[in-house]
Amino acid sequence: MNIQENISLKNHNTFGIDASARFFVEITGLVQLQKVLELKAYPKKFIISGGSNMLLTKDIDALVMHIKFKGITIVEEDEETVEVKAMAGENWHELVLWSLDQGYGGLENLSLIPGNVGTAPIQNIGAYGVELKDIFVSCAAMDIETGELVSFDKDSCKFGYRDSIFKNEAKGKYIITSVNLRLTKKNHILHTGYGAIEGELKKNEIVYPTIRDISDAVIAIRKSKLPDPKELGNSGSFFKNPVIGQKAFNKLIKAHPEAPFYEVEDDGFKIPAGWLIEQAGFKGKRFGDAGVHKNQALVLVNYGTATGQEILDLSIKIREEVKKRFGIKIKPEVNIIK
Repeated sequence: MNIQENISLKNHNTFGIDASARFFVEITGLVQLQKVLELKAYPKKFIISGGSNMLLTKDIDALVMHIKFKGITIVEEDEETVEVKAMAGENWHELVLWSLDQGYGGLENLSLIPGNVGTAPIQNIGAYGVELKDIFVSCAAMDIETGELVSFDKDSCKFGYRDSIFKNEAKGKYIITSVNLRLTKKNHILHTGYGAIEGELKKNEIVYPTIRDISDAVIAIRKSKLPDPKELGNSGSFFKNPVIGQKAFNKLIKAHPEAPFYEVEDDGFKIPAGWLIEQAGFKGKRFGDAGVHKNQALVLVNYGTATGQEILDLSIKIREEVKKRFGIKIKPEVNIIK
């Protein structure tokens, strides 16, 4: 195995933060992963995959393991559905495009989400009314301490809104190696009622959309709102949309009757964090090379040489102002490495 020293991680995180790894190794297989985990000479280890959901605020004084497992296989299928296994290092959007090429439904609303397959369960990624848990079967993960490969089904993953067991009690204990998803082969369940999908379909005069049409609509919407990380460093949505109770909701609507919201389970109300941030005056604002995107206030961006700490400081400033104006706490969706 080729362990390198003092490697820049700028091209390994979508924010384009120029932090460095004390040691760095690419992992392409399970046996190799087990061997690297057993290395006593590198007691501190750090896992990186697509680098799309993290903010590096410092250099990583550890052995950074870049997970690059590849492969998509069919586990089982019947006339209606198919179970697909995707390895952790597969690019998420490329998996979506592969599923569409096969005529499999279920992933179309999750088009163009940055990152790799292995990080999808950690975040319970979601967009436009669909979450990973809706099509999730199980994932395989390696125990960092023992090197044992274990399986987590949907219940044991404890999925929540942009949340899972891997962000809580199992954080730092496992490395996800593959994910199994249940997709439809026919009689696809189409989700067109969230966000601007219906408007995009109507604009293109599509009355009876296919799964490909929905994917194309989602891609068009995301491209119109979200910057390409290859052109402008970002990690997609930086903040979660807050969910508030009835009392806080009544107070908000009384003061801001125009506020958008979505009713969720348990008498909760999801308020778009982007709207809160925009109302607080941050949309399109730039502070040195750290800023808030001009088209989507939910997205923090690196205009070139911003440090992770500068972006973190901006996020704290935004959170404080939103709390001051609306009495609502917004929390980062991005994993902040301090």
